[in-house]
Amino acid sequence: MKKMRRGELIELALLLVYICCTQPTYAWAQAKPSYSKSGFITTTDNVRLHYLDAGKGPAIVFVPGLTMPADIWEPQIRYFSEKHRVIAMDPRSQGESSQATEGHYPERRAMDIKEIIDRLNLQPVVLVGWSMGGPEVLSYIDQFGTDTVSGVVLVDCFVGDEPNPERLAGHFRNIKAIQANREEWTANWVQSMFAGPQPKEYFQKLTSASLRTPTNTMVTLITSTYVVRDDRRAILRKLNRRLLYVARAAQRSQGEVITAILPAAQVEIFQNSGHALFVDEADRFNKRLDRFIAELPGK
Repeated sequence: MKKMRRGELIELALLLVYICCTQPTYAWAQAKPSYSKSGFITTTDNVRLHYLDAGKGPAIVFVPGLTMPADIWEPQIRYFSEKHRVIAMDPRSQGESSQATEGHYPERRAMDIKEIIDRLNLQPVVLVGWSMGGPEVLSYIDQFGTDTVSGVVLVDCFVGDEPNPERLAGHFRNIKAIQANREEWTANWVQSMFAGPQPKEYFQKLTSASLRTPTNTMVTLITSTYVVRDDRRAILRKLNRRLLYVARAAQRSQGEVITAILPAAQVEIFQNSGHALFVDEADRFNKRLDRFIAELPGK
């Protein structure tokens, strides 16, 4: 092998530095998962629910959105498990949870959240719900109150507004498109969640995870959450715990809806993020959530 001259070594070193500094890195997505335990519980209606469990301390439960897996919260699992017990759950018929034939509506899925909290003895807990997980967290509050809850965080979700025929028509268009070509629709939908670049493998992973949920189940979830009832403002009026609402710019009006009902609610808009803003701007999201939790009464 030809011996490299000093000048050539310097050039090679500079090239390596350039590559490392200019190429995007996604260490959190590519590294070995940080969670210490992958567990299951069996619900009272005999559904096997999967969850990721990491760290020790005051509990945080992360609930993902429609058909998304628990490990989409990996940036939060890594960050918060240093001083919290972090649970990220796969709702029924999502991720590694079993495919259920029933219970695909917010009230039952909220009961699943309660069964995980009770079974793992997580009280008091900070509940974090993203997208469809937001209505499910609100349904938890509606059914079970706040005795076991220290704080509530809603992430880029719809909480309610005046009836809107175009919004309803949009749900029906999606339902038709999902049934017409589920794989194509899902691949496009997954990529649309992110404003920033992600590895191709990451999109493929989320797309595959989403496709584990049967198409008819997905349609049922959308219908029961957004067509049968999409206005949960009345639940907000019951909330007697601190609330943080974090959303992209497109959901700014929902922040205004929330503060009109709960003036003390905290709202933060991520102007340059997509729907999965906790991935797009993981560091900013984590620090904002960390501050919210640190300021909760009793902390």
